[in-house]
Amino acid sequence: MSRHNALAMLIALAALLAPSASQSAEEPTMTASESDPVKLGWMLGSPPPADKLIRFTDGDYFSFPKLRWTACHFRQLMPTVGVARGAQAPVPFARKIDDAIDALTFTPLGGGEAMTWAESLQANYTDGIVVLHDGVVVYERYAGCLDENGQHGAMSVTKSLTGLLGEVLVAEGVIDETQRVGAIVPELADSGFADATVKQVLEMTTGLRYSEDYADPDAEVWQYSAAGSTLPRPASYTGPRSYFEYLETVRKEGTHGKTFGYRTINTDALAWIIARKTGKSVAQLLEERIWRRMGAEQDAYYTVDSSGYPYAGGGFNAGLRDLARVGQLVLQGGVINGERLLPEAAIRRIRAGGDKAAFAQAGYTLLDGWSYRGMWWVSHDTHGAFMARGVHGQALYIDPAAHMVIARFGSHPVASGSANDPVTLPAFRAVAAYLMHSPK
Repeated sequence: MSRHNALAMLIALAALLAPSASQSAEEPTMTASESDPVKLGWMLGSPPPADKLIRFTDGDYFSFPKLRWTACHFRQLMPTVGVARGAQAPVPFARKIDDAIDALTFTPLGGGEAMTWAESLQANYTDGIVVLHDGVVVYERYAGCLDENGQHGAMSVTKSLTGLLGEVLVAEGVIDETQRVGAIVPELADSGFADATVKQVLEMTTGLRYSEDYADPDAEVWQYSAAGSTLPRPASYTGPRSYFEYLETVRKEGTHGKTFGYRTINTDALAWIIARKTGKSVAQLLEERIWRRMGAEQDAYYTVDSSGYPYAGGGFNAGLRDLARVGQLVLQGGVINGERLLPEAAIRRIRAGGDKAAFAQAGYTLLDGWSYRGMWWVSHDTHGAFMARGVHGQALYIDPAAHMVIARFGSHPVASGSANDPVTLPAFRAVAAYLMHSPK
């Protein structure tokens, strides 16, 4: 493999793994309609024409506008492990579609012209969105690569699922959140994680030498991406060959517990802790505790590293309504379809949020007053809203006061949440306000 091709592959993989990556300074100018993957003809034909092929081995497989197809087709491009829904019949949602939601208006953060809900979907390159109110589907739309039968990458929403499992195990006493990571996973006893507590990993307040600055060719994220890749390495490659192996190389920098730092490696460390304490991977545990029991419509899956281990920080893929089911389960304190699946204490811990002062130091100006707990983002607003977030527009938004869940998949050309938050956050709040005052 040439040095150029190896670098291209790592860049491509890093785009998938990145928790806060952004596009280049010259942003794409194609609108959601213009970049529609069906309209552009990606992967259509038997075989597709050469200029319409998308391969994992191509360095641009996850660049815009190709990512608008790739987001729905990861299992066609790379190895995965399944999360089965089981043989039981799905439990369908009741439906009471309210088309008036399309006309709701709001003002984006920072000002500007008022926008309608329908316009916001195009502005944020939405591939699919569903709104639940009191557990009933009141709004559902699909576009681009996604339909109701398809699956979509959840990106870093995956972290919140891993965090949820972690909080469940803490609530059940399987994991002691005050225990040091090195005592649970001896392989990490010489790493930067060694003297961090489980709680600090869950809240991402670990002090670690790890940069996800993609403009820096020496940033640690490149080594992390190389470790997780399932592609052949150059003959000269001598680094770690899995996510877990990479974690052993992470060094400490600063003091644990002082400052929030959004680092994907924390989620993979939590996944290792979970596996060591339960004997199950996050994919197996999610299937056992949630997916087979919540009435899911579809199987889900994770992308994996070269050892076949699921990528706990960003590899989850699922159907849209099933993601909404997870949100409804959490909204209802761990109960769905009349059955308790998760301890209420775990949900209460997440909703309480984390250290707001530690979070403020990270500089998320659009999330002023928020915090991070159990790998969920907590708003601390008057509704008690909290959410799971992923690059390119993935979201699972829960508003307890409005009894509302919004699940969204997207393929925004810019990865960072700061590109869509000015529209997303006020749009979600506008729907919540409307539903709170709409007739039953």
